[in-house]
Amino acid sequence: MRVIAGQAHGRRIKAPRGLNTRPTSARARESIFSRLSVRIDLNRARVLDIFAGSGSLGIESLSRGAGHVTFVDSSRDAAGAIRSNLAAFGFAERARIMMTDVFRALDELKASHEFDLIFVDAPYRNDLSGEVLARLARFDLIARGGWVIIEQSKRAPAPPPAPNGIEQVTVPVIGDHRIAFYRRPEAAPSHG
Repeated sequence: MRVIAGQAHGRRIKAPRGLNTRPTSARARESIFSRLSVRIDLNRARVLDIFAGSGSLGIESLSRGAGHVTFVDSSRDAAGAIRSNLAAFGFAERARIMMTDVFRALDELKASHEFDLIFVDAPYRNDLSGEVLARLARFDLIARGGWVIIEQSKRAPAPPPAPNGIEQVTVPVIGDHRIAFYRRPEAAPSHG
């Protein structure tokens, strides 16, 4: 598995050992980032990578100019792999790793953070995507104009419905993955 584009283009990403991590394929990552490239400017973007695993989506964001990425994964092996990748690519200064339960992490982040881009790649066998998306919206973690990308198995039930204030934009199927793109609209113009 390699970084597709940007500063670390072509560099190999280490993945945690074992079968508990399912890294996003190069084909799916390329499709996600090509769709995002016309929708968001990654330069200096604040990114949240939930259920980060190897950290491939957050690392790809850093390679393409993101200002900061917060990685969330409860696995010690995943956190170690992400830490190693960040150090190898020189990205450690622009990242934070939260080795904790996703809901505990969201509780901690809710008071002081907004993210321009959020990746949610929950384990297929325990898909918490809908609950995570609802909390992201409720906790106001999605910046105005920000995006949430949810990756699921194409065999999973329909993608979670968009909570109030969030819109579902597109849901392409790429190989075995279904990728749902959600957006929080920009602030409505003020009148008067």
